[in-house]
Amino acid sequence: MAAANKVLVAAVVVAAFAALIGYRFLKLKEISLSTREVTVKHLNCHYLNNIEYGAEDITILKDGLAFLSTGLKFPGLPSFSDEPGKMYILDLLHPKPTPVELQIKGDLDLNSFNPHGISVYMDEADDSVYLFVVNHPEQKSQVEIFHFVQENTLVHLKTITHPLLHSVNDIVAVGVENFYATNYRSCSSDALNFLTVLMGLPWCDVVYYSPKEVRVAADGIMSANGINISPCKRYIYVSDIIDHEVDVFERQEGEQLVYLKSVAVGSLCDNIDVDHKTGDIWLGCHPNGMKLSQYDPEDPPGSEIIKIKNIHSEQPLVTQEYVDNGRVIMGSSIAAPYEGKLLIGTVFHKALYCDLK
Repeated sequence: MAAANKVLVAAVVVAAFAALIGYRFLKLKEISLSTREVTVKHLNCHYLNNIEYGAEDITILKDGLAFLSTGLKFPGLPSFSDEPGKMYILDLLHPKPTPVELQIKGDLDLNSFNPHGISVYMDEADDSVYLFVVNHPEQKSQVEIFHFVQENTLVHLKTITHPLLHSVNDIVAVGVENFYATNYRSCSSDALNFLTVLMGLPWCDVVYYSPKEVRVAADGIMSANGINISPCKRYIYVSDIIDHEVDVFERQEGEQLVYLKSVAVGSLCDNIDVDHKTGDIWLGCHPNGMKLSQYDPEDPPGSEIIKIKNIHSEQPLVTQEYVDNGRVIMGSSIAAPYEGKLLIGTVFHKALYCDLK
């Protein structure tokens, strides 16, 4: 009788575990928005010249200079070029803005250069411009710091690695060598990371780095993707791509982040840009994650640009600003506004220059 009870208990446990796993796989399909179709909503846009293999992240200085990271090779996503990644610059004040490749000088292996998220910091002491680039050579995670000099040259200053910076996606610079970075995975192990996603464990984090200390500044995030900062420098915004939310944190003394709220966006939002005048949040999003990961040129992944207005109010306004079904642009990852214009970058496709007026 005891043996029979043990068998029965074991069978119940196995059945319950199987049901849980089945439920979580259904949940993954729901998270990826695998059945979602979009209605096209276009702007007056044209393709940027010279950008053929993605502009995963874009950041714009107040004077209209835009930096673009291109050619990302990311596990599980398409890549249509075997060439190393490149950095470009674009002058939005030029009558016909055209991306120009930045020349990189210094001690950096350009053959394995694989740029991802980027951020710019301007030193007010002397107006020096520093470009921070997340780099994945051989699928590792590290941060490169460059000094922008002349019109089209980056001088490599430093490579930063640390065990806490194990799966970096994006970065926001807050000093000459200081930054916040997002880890989009909970750990470097593929199997363990998949298990945490499958079980719905919010184990991703935001890391603060300075030459004096490196530590977790915020955690409890399902998958921390894009990150950016408010114009007043008081707030940090993080895109939790799996939870379809933008998390708002307040910077505290000692660079700790205190969670304030989350704003639902209804899409798989990637990188974040902030309008330097209005403070509006702009997001490059993936309306259907399944189409993105299981790339089919006959049924391509679409693009969605979302704006959040008055994010600190009790009722932020979330709007779709641009939507495409993949026939014009696939896999939008960033939307960067500037003086009535909008740059839309992608993970592996082209980039758009749009008129918002």
